[in-house]
Amino acid sequence: MSSDTERARWADKKVFTTGEAAEICKVSQQTIIRCFDAGRLQGFRVPGSKFRRIPRDELIRFMRANDIPTDALEGETRRVLVVDDDAEIIAVIRDVLKDDGRFEVCVAQTGYEAGMLTEAFRPHVLVLDYMLPDINGDLVCRQIREREELSGTRVLVVSGVVRREEIEDLLRSGADDFIRKPFNADELIDKVATLAGLEAGRSA
Repeated sequence: MSSDTERARWADKKVFTTGEAAEICKVSQQTIIRCFDAGRLQGFRVPGSKFRRIPRDELIRFMRANDIPTDALEGETRRVLVVDDDAEIIAVIRDVLKDDGRFEVCVAQTGYEAGMLTEAFRPHVLVLDYMLPDINGDLVCRQIREREELSGTRVLVVSGVVRREEIEDLLRSGADDFIRKPFNADELIDKVATLAGLEAGRSA
């Protein structure tokens, strides 16, 4: 079954059976049932029966937490967390990415907020300002790389004032790429799309 056919099949479904969840996650139904019964996968039982049901949002959360591709439910949309203490920069990046149509965007203005949202949002790409009010970008990179469950998160560092040796240190700390302020929209889209595993350039 093609990915487009899968997405069309599940597009309007809000609640899934354990069999459907197993098919989407490409695991056995017993695995889904064990996760449900252990509390790792939340849902509810149909009143008066033994049947389990799993809400769409919870299934997506479970898939993200276990590094299971969510394309069958979310398509090619990639999650991007933008972290910058400048509200205008955040607005520009958010608008550029949202206008492209391939990205779900969440924003934070401090390292603390970024940590909380990284845990909940599980971004494919983190667009990270180098100098935050409470933490520097290199430390954020190191913290992300120390966590196995975030191994798939790619980091694009953004800064206007940074020396070449600082860029090299960021890359050694775990950043995947760097973009200098001011940047143009096409350059930003190219870098984010590439890191997210999509084709560079704006979507058609």
